[in-house]
Amino acid sequence: MQIDALAVRLRPRTPFESVDLGLRLCQHDARSIYPCYALVALPAAVLALATSELAAWLPILVLWWAKPWLDRTILFVLSRAAFGQRTTPRDVLTAQRHVWWRQLLFTCTVQRLSLWRSLTAPVYQLEGLSLRQARHRVGHIRRRTAGPAAMVTAAFATAEASLLMALISLAFWMAPAGRTPDVFTVMAGEDSGFVAIVIAVAYALTVMFLEPFFVAAGFAMYMNRRAELEAWDIEQEFRRAFTH
Repeated sequence: MQIDALAVRLRPRTPFESVDLGLRLCQHDARSIYPCYALVALPAAVLALATSELAAWLPILVLWWAKPWLDRTILFVLSRAAFGQRTTPRDVLTAQRHVWWRQLLFTCTVQRLSLWRSLTAPVYQLEGLSLRQARHRVGHIRRRTAGPAAMVTAAFATAEASLLMALISLAFWMAPAGRTPDVFTVMAGEDSGFVAIVIAVAYALTVMFLEPFFVAAGFAMYMNRRAELEAWDIEQEFRRAFTH
């Protein structure tokens, strides 16, 4: 990796300071991230919503299970943003074989159940290692960082649940006069079709908004851990000093 090409200024950070860096990186490059993310998130949301005919709970399960695969597009954009490169949907389509289809089964099984997915996903996707080599590498990356990474996952799960409930409540608050759904009718399951659609749409919107921040938080923790292991910050400072 060309450390001198990094657009991010490296310095020793705690895991939670690096999470803040990731959130700022996501905000800074949102104009690149969200259009590229929409390229996969919108079709996935439409397909998930179509499964509501089979079961009311199926759209949420489909979207929840697809998250690690959706995250790969976000991570691709963030990895380029860290080097100051702007990414377009065309760039994603050009690299789709690596971004979307590489390690597909592993992504949708092992990574789906990982509490440290945002931290370890860059190892599997960006370092070009075999799965066996990547597992060994993940052990080093997770050391002293697994706890904070799991806490970040829990924090975003809480934020996701809160935003989901807020969006669902809008269906009641903003309904036309006289057409507000009756809470007791909904709770009794007499209007389950309406509730299923509202919850599925709210969950899709929540995932589409929050997931880039979750991926960015883990990516920044990954970069910070690699800086610790490989002294990136020192190398970067030496390069800057000799350049000037």
